[in-house]
Amino acid sequence: MPDPEALKILFVDDEPDLVPLIRQKFRSQVRSGELALVFAADGVEALDQLEADPDIDIVVTDINMPRMDGLTLLGRLGELGRPTKAVVVTAYGDMENIRTAMNRGAFDFLTKPIDMADLDVTLGQARGAVEREREAERVRRTITRYLSDKIANAVLSNPDAVQASERREVSVLMSDIAGFSQVAERLEPERVVELLNVYLGAMTEVVDEHDGAIDEFIGDAVLAIFGAPLEMADHAARAVACAVAMQARMGDVNADLAERGLPALEMTAAVNSGEVVVGTIGSETRAKYGVVGSPVNLTARIQSLAVPGEVLISDATYAAAGGADGPLRLDGTRRVSLKGFAEPVAVHSVAAVEGAGAVPADESSLRDLADPLPFRLATLDGKRLAADAHDGALVALAETGARARVAAQAEVEPRTDVCLSLDLPGGTVDVYAKVTEVEDVGDGQALGLRFSSVPPEAAEAFAARS
Repeated sequence: MPDPEALKILFVDDEPDLVPLIRQKFRSQVRSGELALVFAADGVEALDQLEADPDIDIVVTDINMPRMDGLTLLGRLGELGRPTKAVVVTAYGDMENIRTAMNRGAFDFLTKPIDMADLDVTLGQARGAVEREREAERVRRTITRYLSDKIANAVLSNPDAVQASERREVSVLMSDIAGFSQVAERLEPERVVELLNVYLGAMTEVVDEHDGAIDEFIGDAVLAIFGAPLEMADHAARAVACAVAMQARMGDVNADLAERGLPALEMTAAVNSGEVVVGTIGSETRAKYGVVGSPVNLTARIQSLAVPGEVLISDATYAAAGGADGPLRLDGTRRVSLKGFAEPVAVHSVAAVEGAGAVPADESSLRDLADPLPFRLATLDGKRLAADAHDGALVALAETGARARVAAQAEVEPRTDVCLSLDLPGGTVDVYAKVTEVEDVGDGQALGLRFSSVPPEAAEAFAARS
């Protein structure tokens, strides 16, 4: 069986003596797997061979043959859209046919009787052309794993455009799986990889559809750029539309995960816009096309505030997308203090993008609990739990969240990540949530919670309380 990368040549000629001659000439290359030979007696038979075998790289065809001549075959090759290299064989000095053949896309020509040395040279040149195209296709496939086809083609057609760093106004999108660390702890490593491949595959498709460039995957997080390497006047609106579409796609992702016996996921997303430096970052041996600047850090900070299922954007993104006159429809605005930023930042929750859809609504409703469910609450700073814990109780439950009471000394802030430790019959179980609302009530605080990770044991206990 020939090597998959062997050069496959189809010889088309109605002279029966040619077949043994060619077999004899290339027998060592065929045995070594370097070449694979196929034969046809005329153009009709050649088209049948080409249709049956997509791996034929070179066609060497005579011109004068019964049923279908070589020039007609050349025309049909062009219609097939195949990258096959064609070499025509014609009588010595037949310039009219040679001109016609070259105009129809022939790679080269040979004159009869065929000189085997000339054939060797011509096939070597054709092989070089085939291998260059194979390598270009490998590069294209590699790049399109990270960039959309449109962006990849722009990069391949003008490589210098992405080499030099430059300042550019862009929008940066960051998304993350809510409670991923807790989900990953409950699965085998292979299942974690399977889950990530389903999720990241779907998100990549959405980013591609909106002409974004994926800068990198950071574990379960996606960092995408809009406005580079392709310039976009509407980068802000396009990035937000992409984030909304990513949230909408989560229904399909979870349906796929359910079929595989994997847990459902929820996602948080944020978009920020501003001037960054874009270009090739790294060394001579290892580099990537990326983005650097304060707007990237701000995107990450805003994303950390989002509750599962939400899309948050900065004021800069809202303004760049046209503000109140643009296509973005908001679901609320608040000013927040962020680590590393001196002044409070206005953050908007997106409800919809005109012409691009809406963020799926959370339709679960709270049910008051006749018997409140006690817990110990600790706040999180990144992945670290605070040392202090405070008593509290869940007073109302929904599928996606809860209402709780804690002591005033807990001093919980909106958009804080918290861990609720519940004592259940099977032992202590930790539930993770984002605080959506805080209200001072009497000697305590009333908290609105949106769950980010609920272990199966806690989900069963919640269902039993409903």
